[in-house]
Amino acid sequence: MVEINPNSNPPVCKLLDFGQYKYKIEKQQRKQKSKQKKIEIKGIRFTMRTDEHDLEFKRRQADKFLEKGHKVKLELALKGREYAHRNIAEKMLKDFANSLEHPVKIDQEPKKQGLGIVMVIRAE
Repeated sequence: MVEINPNSNPPVCKLLDFGQYKYKIEKQQRKQKSKQKKIEIKGIRFTMRTDEHDLEFKRRQADKFLEKGHKVKLELALKGREYAHRNIAEKMLKDFANSLEHPVKIDQEPKKQGLGIVMVIRAE
């Protein structure tokens, strides 16, 4: 005996095989889970000394990712004395995000992480 709707008056109960009932519920949950939209975080990595042509290529890649609905993690790697110029690196990340074709919203402001500075953006 399985209680189907405990909130009704009187509560609704049904005689059935509990294993089969549990299997149906799990199957419905798996089906709903497979229909969920999965958002991936794609990464774009460059340095302060990356050439303009290479940055343009990375912009096109980031635009493709944003077009597909993914978030983009911009990583600016710093080496040696570049650590002292963190403000320039943050400005470079923001300029890169603003130069993209798609309007973007910043999910995570530029912050120091590991060997560089990281910023996460997504399409509006």
